[in-house]
Amino acid sequence: MRTIGVSIAIPEPWGSALQDLRAGFGDPLARAIPTHVTLLPPTEIADDAMPEVEAHLTRVADAERTFRMMLRGTGTFRPTSPVVFVQVALGITDCERLEQEVRSGPLLRGLGFPYHPHVTVAHHLPDDVLDRAFAELAGYEAAFDVRGFSLYEHGADGVWRPVRAFPFGG
Repeated sequence: MRTIGVSIAIPEPWGSALQDLRAGFGDPLARAIPTHVTLLPPTEIADDAMPEVEAHLTRVADAERTFRMMLRGTGTFRPTSPVVFVQVALGITDCERLEQEVRSGPLLRGLGFPYHPHVTVAHHLPDDVLDRAFAELAGYEAAFDVRGFSLYEHGADGVWRPVRAFPFGG
């Protein structure tokens, strides 16, 4: 068995900058998780299922097109979950469609919470730190084109690493 995830990587220079901010808030997972918008949360699959999963993701990506994403401002899942995030302000519908397509076929699974595209910047930290992250990034804004998504694997060392990129439109 292996644990995989599928995400839209936040491109440079924004990806590293947000990861540095997350580390600056003291989030111990900051360097283990590349900056991203999740399409498929951590999911266990059998090793021999990878060819079918990759073929499925290729089909999904082939049917998609580039879209514009804007990240703007902050949000939180508190009190349900101790998370502060940067909001997806443009591209929400595209992310929702992609998430449904990715989380189908061999990757069909339920979710613990309704899907909400976002970029985590602080997780499982004291309330005062979550409050500071929320306030400091309230004016954050970045815009870029999304041209595909990536398959990630969770390593034995706890680090998420990209395995393969899936560009849109073949």
